[in-house]
Amino acid sequence: MRIALLTEGGYPYVRGESALWCDRLVRGLDGHEFAVYALSRSARQEWTGCREVPPNVARVRTAPLWGPEPAAAYAGVRRLTWGSYGRREKQRFRECFEVLAEAVCGADPDRPGSDGPGRGRPGADRSAAERPAAAGAPEGGISSARPPAPAQADRFAAGLYGLAELAAERGGLAAALRSESAVRILESACRAPGAMPAAHAAQVCDLLAVTDKLERALRPLSLDWYGQRGGEAGLSEADLCHAVGAGPAALPGLWAKRTFGVPLLITEYGVRLREHYLASAAGAVARGVVGAPVRALLASFQRRLAREAYAQAHLITPGNTHARRWQERCGADGARLRTVYPGMDPTPFDAVGEQAAHLPPPGGPRTTGAPTLVWVGTPGPAKDLDTLLYAFARVRETVPTARLRIVERADPRGTRPVDRTPGASADADGVPAAGGTDRPGGPREGAGELGAGGYRAHCRALAARLFPVAPPGVESAVAFEELGGAAAPTLADAYALGGVAVLSSAVEGFPVPLVEAMFCGRAVVSTDVGAAPEVIGGTGCLVPARDPRALADACVALLRDPARAARLGAAARARALELFTVRQNVEAFRGIYRELAQRPAEALRQPAAGDAGNAGDAGDAGDAVPLARTPESHLMRGRAATGARLPGDPAADTAAGGPAVPGADGRRPAGRSGRRAAGARPAAGNSPHVPSWARPDRGPRESAAGPHPVERAAVGAEPGEGRTP
Repeated sequence: MRIALLTEGGYPYVRGESALWCDRLVRGLDGHEFAVYALSRSARQEWTGCREVPPNVARVRTAPLWGPEPAAAYAGVRRLTWGSYGRREKQRFRECFEVLAEAVCGADPDRPGSDGPGRGRPGADRSAAERPAAAGAPEGGISSARPPAPAQADRFAAGLYGLAELAAERGGLAAALRSESAVRILESACRAPGAMPAAHAAQVCDLLAVTDKLERALRPLSLDWYGQRGGEAGLSEADLCHAVGAGPAALPGLWAKRTFGVPLLITEYGVRLREHYLASAAGAVARGVVGAPVRALLASFQRRLAREAYAQAHLITPGNTHARRWQERCGADGARLRTVYPGMDPTPFDAVGEQAAHLPPPGGPRTTGAPTLVWVGTPGPAKDLDTLLYAFARVRETVPTARLRIVERADPRGTRPVDRTPGASADADGVPAAGGTDRPGGPREGAGELGAGGYRAHCRALAARLFPVAPPGVESAVAFEELGGAAAPTLADAYALGGVAVLSSAVEGFPVPLVEAMFCGRAVVSTDVGAAPEVIGGTGCLVPARDPRALADACVALLRDPARAARLGAAARARALELFTVRQNVEAFRGIYRELAQRPAEALRQPAAGDAGNAGDAGDAGDAVPLARTPESHLMRGRAATGARLPGDPAADTAAGGPAVPGADGRRPAGRSGRRAAGARPAAGNSPHVPSWARPDRGPRESAAGPHPVERAAVGAEPGEGRTP
C-alpha cells in the first residue's frame, strides 16, 4: 500500500514522542510505502532538522504553519496578491469565507450532537455539497416546518471546501485570507445576531489576529501536495491518508478524500482540541497574550474542524479511553473509534525490570537501603511538584527515613534558538494557535506563568523550606538529580533509584513516565488524571489530584510493605509488556491498514448528491463482500478483454446469473482516473478509490539507498518551483 502520513509538529522532526512513535510505525511496517507530509509549528522545530527516514519512505514534503506565507518568504516562487484575484474569484472567496466565518462565530454548545441530528452517526458523514442545502427542505423525516439542524453544521464544511476548491484553482489563499475584505467579513460575522458573546467584544486587533491564525491553520489547502496542476501525483495516488491529529494535519486528508476518494484514518494520542484549550488556558495567565475573543474564535474553529474531520474519517484510533471520551464529546461516531495504545520500546528497561521481577520471600524486605520515592519528568506547573513536596512532608512524619529523588529531564526547548521570524513568536511559544505538543500524552510541559526555569527554582526553594539542610554525613531528604548525570545516567537508572514511582500531575494525557516505571517493575502511585487509570489498571494506587494527604497515605502504605510493592511492580511490568509495546502498536496498525485496503471501493465511497434519498441507508455499501478485490485482481484485466474466464471467476459467476461482486474483475472504476489533467477542477462529489496494487499504471517502487530529499511545499507554486532540498 501507498500510505500518506500527515503530521503536524511531529515526524520527521527530531524531537518529541510523537515523532518517535511515527518513526517506529514506519520502520515496523516496512512492507508498505510511505510518503510523509509534515507541517512544522515553529522555526525552532525546523532548526532541529529531520531524522533519517527508513528506505520505505518514498518522499518527505514539509511546509511551515508559522511566519509569513511561503510565497512571500522564499525567492523563486510566484507571490499571489489580493489584487491578482479576478472579480469573480473575489466574489467566490467572499461567499465561502462568509459562510465559514458565520459558522465559526455562531454560538454552538460543545456537546455531541449539538449540531443537530445525524452528526457523528453512520450515514451522516457526507461533505457539504452532497447534503441538501435548502433550509426548508425535508430530510430523513424531519418536518419542513423548521430548518433541519444539520444545515448549521454544514455551513462550516461548505465554506471550508469552497475555499479549498478556490485554492486548488487559484494556487493559494494566503493573500485573500490576509486581505481587508476577510477582516470585514469576520467583523460582520462577530456582530451578527446569534454570534457567541465573546465574539461581540472583538476589536480590530483581535480580528487581525484571528485572520492571521486562520491563514496559517488553512495553509495546507494552498500547498502543492495534491497533484492538481500536473507533475507529481501527490496525495491523489495514495491508497490511504493517515493523519496524526484532527487539526491542520487532517486538512490534506479531508481534501484528498473529497477530491480523489482516498480513505482517511485519524490517530490521536493527545486530542488536538484539548491541547488547544490547555494552551489557551495557560496563555490566559501569561503576559502579552491575546484576549478572550481571539481564544474563543480560534477554539470554535478548532472544534468545528475536529468535528468535520471525525465525521469524514473512515476510522479513528484514539490512544486511550481518555482521548476517546474527548473525541466522542466532539461528535465522533463511537462505531468508528478503535483504541490503539501507543507503543514504547521496553528494551532499555529490561535489565532493571527483570531484576525487580524476582519477588522477595513473603514478609522479607525488598531492599536494605532507605525507603525511597522517585519522580521522573520535566518540571512544570502541570506536573504539580508542590503537591508532591507537601505530601512527602507528611510521609516523613510517618516514615522518618524515607527519601525522595526528583530526576529532571532536560527541557528540549531550552537548546533551540529563539525564532526571530516576523509574526512567528506567538506560534513558537505555542499560544494559542499552535497549542498542542510533541508528546502523545498532552500539552507541552512547563507552559504557564512561571515557565520551566522559574518553576524549577520555585520547587527547590519550597523543598529547602520544608526540609532543612541535613548535617554533614547525613543524606538529604529530597535530592534533585539531572537525567544523564552521575546518579542517573539513563532512564532505567533513574527509576532504579527508588522502589516506588510517583506521578503527581494535575493535568495529563497519556502518562509516559508511568509506563516507563512499569517497564522497570516499579510500583506506582499516581493522581487520577488523564489516561492514568487505564494505564495502571489494578497494578498501582490512584489518588485524587491536588490532595497531599491522599498522596502521602498511598506512598506510606507501599513504603511500609515492600513485599506488596514488589508484587505490584511485577504485575505492572507484565501489564506494560502486554499493552504498551511497539510490537502491539505496529501489529494493530498493520491490521487496520489491511482492513481499509480490503474494503471494496464502494464500501469506502460516500453517497453522491443524487443519492440523497438513500442517504440513511448505509447497508448497501456495507453488504459488499469482504476481500472482493484481491491483490491479484489486476491480472484479470487481460482475461476480461479477451473474454476468457477461469473456473470460479466472479465475472463468470455474474454472467451465469450469480451474485455480482463490485470490483471483482479488477477494472478501474470509471469515476476515477489515475492522474488528473493539468488545470482540471476537482469533481464535486467523491469517486471510488482504487488501491495502488490494483492499478496497472503503478510505477516501480523508488529505491532508497541513501537519505531522501526533503522538499518544502510552496503556496501558489507551479510544478517544479519553490522546492528547496
